[in-house]
Amino acid sequence: MKHAMDSYILRAATRLLVGLMLVFAAYLLFRGHNAPGGGFSAALVAGTGFALFAITEGPAAVRRALRIDPRSWIAWGLMLALGSGLVAAATGRPYLTGLWWMPDWLDGATAVGTPLLFDGGVFLVVLGTILTLVLKLEED
Repeated sequence: MKHAMDSYILRAATRLLVGLMLVFAAYLLFRGHNAPGGGFSAALVAGTGFALFAITEGPAAVRRALRIDPRSWIAWGLMLALGSGLVAAATGRPYLTGLWWMPDWLDGATAVGTPLLFDGGVFLVVLGTILTLVLKLEED
């Protein structure tokens, strides 16, 4: 099926750019609890990539690639962000206090903590919202 933006050059560039944008979004997400970045900025970059994909390939192709309705990402993201604060509360610390672990499989290279869980929740909420809006606008 042909889409409104049927340019071979744009489609080829989009295939390259979307992959790079998603890798960069993952980088921003995982460095956000130690440096600038995090769930919000990562979701903006990923949302831009998916919006570009929707413009060139159409919203149906994006929905097939996602496989999960973006509105459910919002719900899961809220649960993850709120749940990350409960971990500290369960240990008697104030809600949303950061807790850190050094997993053996990372050989001490980095610590994993509740701020990463919170950033993951923010990422899912923001990306789910962006995708819901972009796909609805593109479908209309």
